[in-house]
Amino acid sequence: MADTLTLTLTDKLTAAREAARALATATTAQKNAALRSIAEAVVADAARILAANEEDLVRGRESGMPAGLQDRLRLDEKRLGSLSAAVLEIVALPDPVGDVVRGSSLENGLKLTQVRVPFGVVGAIYEARPNVTIDIAALTLKSGNAVVLRGGSAAERTNTVLVEVIRSALDATGMPVDAVQSIDEFGREGAQQLMRARGFVDVLIPRGSADLINTVVAESTVPVIETGAGIVHVYLDESADLDQAVDIVHNSKVQRPSVCNALETLLVHESAAARLLPPVLARLRESGVTIHADQRTLAVFGDAVAATDDDWATEYMSLDLAVRVVDDLDEALDHIRRYSTHHTESILTNDVGRAERFLAEVDSAVVMVNASTRFTDGGEFGFGAEVGISTQKLHARGPMGLSELTSTKWVVRGSGQVRG
Repeated sequence: MADTLTLTLTDKLTAAREAARALATATTAQKNAALRSIAEAVVADAARILAANEEDLVRGRESGMPAGLQDRLRLDEKRLGSLSAAVLEIVALPDPVGDVVRGSSLENGLKLTQVRVPFGVVGAIYEARPNVTIDIAALTLKSGNAVVLRGGSAAERTNTVLVEVIRSALDATGMPVDAVQSIDEFGREGAQQLMRARGFVDVLIPRGSADLINTVVAESTVPVIETGAGIVHVYLDESADLDQAVDIVHNSKVQRPSVCNALETLLVHESAAARLLPPVLARLRESGVTIHADQRTLAVFGDAVAATDDDWATEYMSLDLAVRVVDDLDEALDHIRRYSTHHTESILTNDVGRAERFLAEVDSAVVMVNASTRFTDGGEFGFGAEVGISTQKLHARGPMGLSELTSTKWVVRGSGQVRG
């Protein structure tokens, strides 16, 4: 059985490699036509997609899936419409393939040009996120890559239908259908083999829980672009505007608490705690947020539970928030250095010097001043969608769009030169 499984998976990976070769030379017009077809099909096949999604949701509820994961898993007509619109936004974006990064002419007459090229085959391992199926498929196609998807058992029915819809749209436009493939049918063994598919897969991108990401990073022999969990911080400086603080903190936490750019820990300068915390936390409590407060926070806002050391290191993905009062910016920076997952951090301040120091010293993929952390998103950044938010430092960092799915090669044009 194992040999048959390996052979079947190898066949899929071989087909993906062949599709990648075809995509590498596809024109922008051909790729855009395929993307338009996908965008239309997602809306046209909404009933079938949503029926499959409901099957996954029912199974998730019966198995005790946490509310945050259920929210990530859930699709509705509005979310499908947004996914379709995101694909069309990708159509409108410049094609990165062939872009000239830099170039020069040497004294001997050689002409050098560094150009963007696709990776080839991208692998993606993710869980309970059917939107990722559409986002990654669209971004990889536009950037000239084939993709092999392992979407996890929680969204298996939804992803099966979505991949069928995508492949039908590719076939209808004459693009290689094996450019988008799912290996969900192979279960965990398939994921493990994908992590070891060096030579077939050029880069692997995990999206999901910290456990999933850490497992892929530790076990993969394929190069990994690490997307990280989001223990996201907002720091309220002593000069922070009250109205901005109420609105930004509420938006960062409540608008969609199950996603990686949602606020998880609020830090407040001690001289501003009495002024800012009661209205900020009262607004959160009205929205059902449970406040996990340190002792200084409890002294000014009693409608909370006592925080433990574990709270500072927790990505809740729910209507929970850890709150701590700190002596000053130095202590806030120390706290962020200790507990941050290097995703997104924001400072609310009217002091330019402190803002610039925060931006310079916080070592995260995205740092902000006077803005909601919910803006860390490929769509919001103008990328149409994102493959993930990279929290590592090599190749790509932050929301990953089209150009982050390319590498480069050097083109050298000569006229008979030899090296002396």
